[in-house]
Amino acid sequence: MDALKIDESGGHDAVPDAADFTLSDDPFGLFAAWMAEATASEPEDANAIALATTGADGLPDVRMVLLKGYDARGFVFYTNVESAKGEELAANPQAAFVLHWKSLRRQIRVRGPVSRVTAEEADAYFASRHRDSRLGAIASRQSRPLSGRDALMAEVAELSARYEDGPVPRPENWTGFRIEPVAMEFWRNGDYRLHDRVRFTRNGEGWDRSRLYP
Repeated sequence: MDALKIDESGGHDAVPDAADFTLSDDPFGLFAAWMAEATASEPEDANAIALATTGADGLPDVRMVLLKGYDARGFVFYTNVESAKGEELAANPQAAFVLHWKSLRRQIRVRGPVSRVTAEEADAYFASRHRDSRLGAIASRQSRPLSGRDALMAEVAELSARYEDGPVPRPENWTGFRIEPVAMEFWRNGDYRLHDRVRFTRNGEGWDRSRLYP
């Protein structure tokens, strides 16, 4: 059998940046710039993040979710608080996530404590969702055993009939969580694994910046 050959160059050149991003003093501005580029170029779900939490048993857990908002306060995603991730965040309200854009050869890592968004924020986002997604959020006992897909679809149909064309209320067990970053790291692919990395660490109201070895 032939030996497996790996292209240490990464397969192609890294996507060039107009400026050296490792010199930026504003991690949120850099995040917004990279997200805008990804949104314009990625085929779908440029906002998909791998979200890591840790439960009461100390074991880490990770899954893909969608980042639904970000500003200077932090990064927001939504879920059922009775789901596995919701229960893990209740036991240990800290989380981390990574964004990886393969076509841009970039990734961003974020970690920090987690808190719930306000009821007003959750209501506003829930109301913006497609009606069927709202019905699904009510019907799903997320992370719990399901006897079969027919049972789920029957519940969705019953809810659809109950609310007809009226408003679909946000269930109390569905809300958003905000990760308030204490560290943010930006990575760009380099040929032969000579990548560019810069890490921002929270220092009071500001940030300390460190360039890292690949």
